[in-house]
Amino acid sequence: MRVLQFDLSLQCRQMQDELHRVLDEVTGTGHFILGKNVKKLEEEIARYLGVRYGVGVASGSDALFLALLACGVKPGDEVITTAFTFFATAGSIARAGAVPVFVDIDPATYNLDVSQVESKITPQTRAVIPVHLYGQPADMEILMEVACKYGLAVVEDAAQAIGSAYGERKAGSFGRAGCLSFFPTKNLGGFGDGGMVVTDDPDVAEKVRMLRVHGAGKKYYHECLGYNSRLDELQAAFLRVRFPHLEAWTDARRERAVRYGELFRQKGLDQVVKEPYVAPGCLHVFNQYTVRAPFRDELRAFLAAHGVGTAVYYPIPMHLQPAFAYLNYRRGAFPEVERASAEVISLPLYPELTAQEQECVAGLIKKFYGRISGPAVESVNL
Repeated sequence: MRVLQFDLSLQCRQMQDELHRVLDEVTGTGHFILGKNVKKLEEEIARYLGVRYGVGVASGSDALFLALLACGVKPGDEVITTAFTFFATAGSIARAGAVPVFVDIDPATYNLDVSQVESKITPQTRAVIPVHLYGQPADMEILMEVACKYGLAVVEDAAQAIGSAYGERKAGSFGRAGCLSFFPTKNLGGFGDGGMVVTDDPDVAEKVRMLRVHGAGKKYYHECLGYNSRLDELQAAFLRVRFPHLEAWTDARRERAVRYGELFRQKGLDQVVKEPYVAPGCLHVFNQYTVRAPFRDELRAFLAAHGVGTAVYYPIPMHLQPAFAYLNYRRGAFPEVERASAEVISLPLYPELTAQEQECVAGLIKKFYGRISGPAVESVNL
């Protein structure tokens, strides 16, 4: 059986008539930039997250970058973030002219270890970017206390976590700004790049609105140096078709996550493969189903040879990326990040994934470890 890491075509086929309808509507208006669908999507997303404003931009990467600028981050400032994330998180800090300051992760959640943040704060620190990795919120209560104590802006990277919650509040609603991605593989994905900055701060919202259109408060009147970073009208229209299904899709993802756990226990894999940990009081939306696995690379090759797609998020930590060599971090600086990079593997998980396909994946994992001698597997301390 062939099982893809994710299959974006299934939802498209299910919603084909609706998507064709909005395509005809938008192309019929001839209004393709910052039209009514962008405005309505901004309002709908903001209301869903419990914040006052949403500002659509060209990508999740731009959402982070523009949010930092809107929060007053300047060249030479320092911004604290995790070393275990997609490049855009740290890249947005560098694009703003600021210095990324990395910290290690909580080995259970893979999120920023908030207990280490305070020790990294200097007079140059201006902001913190927690990443709600794989769909689970970081520990926002403690982080917000630290940020408040030192007057730091919190810019949440919620690119993988729309709809997730920490307590009663949704990810993206805690900080001065939250950043979303509508990349096609996200839980709410479009048909190309797209993103949004969400905030309760009217000044941040207004600044991002200006920055996304070359710094113009009104057309041809440029109050600051800005960028071309607008969410396309057609993308917004497509996202509005998909958005009402988000909660049902989230429930389906969580159900399939539970099913994986049950399969692992049935097959005795829970003694070998460490399934995702869900922190108490958090709603995990499983943008990825990421496990720790001994002999990770060999397992991945075995699954690929049998038609099962997987991914590794992320094989090279930020502090070891060549692009950040100038920061002078060395291997061993963040042991939990480096360990996770060597062990994690993301298995297929999406709302349309069938029980038969999950049985196939779990069965192949069982078959792989059955070919390895017991002591070799048992010697790996997960």
